[in-house]
Amino acid sequence: MLRRMTLSDVQAVSAATLRRLERATGDLAAACLSAMEDGQPWFARLPADQRAGVLLVTQTGVANFVAWLGEPAETSGSETMRLTAEAFRIAPRDLARRLSLRQTVDLVRIATEVFEERLPPLAADDAEYRILVEAVLRFGREIAFAAATVYANAAETRGAWDARQEALVVDGVVRGDTDDALVSRAATLGWDAAAPLRVMVGSPPEDRGDPQKAGVEAAEVLSGMRRHATRVGRSVLVGVQGSRLVLLLTEPRGHPAPDERPPAGERPIAPIVADFGPGPVVVGPVAANLAAAHVSARAALAGLRAAPAWPAAPRPVEADELLPERAVSGDPTALGVLLETVIAPLDAAGGELLRTLATYLEGGGSLEACARALFVHPNTVRYRLRRVSELTGRSATDPRDAHVLRTALLAGRLADPPTGS
Repeated sequence: MLRRMTLSDVQAVSAATLRRLERATGDLAAACLSAMEDGQPWFARLPADQRAGVLLVTQTGVANFVAWLGEPAETSGSETMRLTAEAFRIAPRDLARRLSLRQTVDLVRIATEVFEERLPPLAADDAEYRILVEAVLRFGREIAFAAATVYANAAETRGAWDARQEALVVDGVVRGDTDDALVSRAATLGWDAAAPLRVMVGSPPEDRGDPQKAGVEAAEVLSGMRRHATRVGRSVLVGVQGSRLVLLLTEPRGHPAPDERPPAGERPIAPIVADFGPGPVVVGPVAANLAAAHVSARAALAGLRAAPAWPAAPRPVEADELLPERAVSGDPTALGVLLETVIAPLDAAGGELLRTLATYLEGGGSLEACARALFVHPNTVRYRLRRVSELTGRSATDPRDAHVLRTALLAGRLADPPTGS
């Protein structure tokens, strides 16, 4: 069994051996490259610039190994790390992005095997042979650690850059940006700019427990949101903006109409909703693509501001289910939707439907009282209310829908006040 090499053993390598090692560096690097081509079929298919980058790292590693052997014993430990890190520092910047960590580890293993085969025979005697064998093992280990450090730093830098790009995309959607820069930033994150999506807003997750871990638990929850979205085949972008959490979630193509969607608790997005902080979670309407997402964001944010006016609202709640509250809070978009989806179709169908609806709601929801006020049979009132439901998707006999219809009537009167008002 080989004994563990100590720092003082480095001094036992003679100057003549070091010179032989220096002369062999070129052939050793070429041998490593040849072994990589034979051992890893994908390596031979790399573009010339990437292969040149690997060769540069290998040549630097061989030269640094010889330089390390020649260092004084008291400095060789720290010098190992400096020289191995230097071998990767001189590599082209995009090499770590183009080669995976697994591929790099395979190449380091092959290079170490070539070192083990070719370097020890250059020793002057058996003692130097043992020293070179252990030196190769030690230097190979340091090279592997240096590679891992490079990839860890690259991942950390990439993660920080991705987080900033993600925040910029979410902020751009909230602010209503529709320029090419928004689409370009999203593309760098792998987002399909042509995919339909919805904007969800609510409060960010709260930190619980140890105050010293503030922010850590919240970050884990946000990561959980991304995992949940991936499991249900959605893409997601998340942004925390002060006291609100804004989430962009792709919608499956051919998504169902609102009245065909299952209840909120049964939807695939239920685990994502559960990760929001306390309070309402509002979902904006479907946007055709990223460039149109600001419309969904505007509706969702308006709904979030108005949601406290409906304490019994489901979680999540559609922004279009908060139209009365949004209208009262001064949202002009909500007023426009009420006029478009309720007043316009009823007005186009004839004034009797609007008059019947107003009389029914303002008469306390009594069919008989409405029929007497209009001098018609109760069945006529039933028929007209059924037509109202068919045209608007709202039933005057449902308390919540009745509230929406009543607010729409008020909006219609304000939009078209009677003559002489």
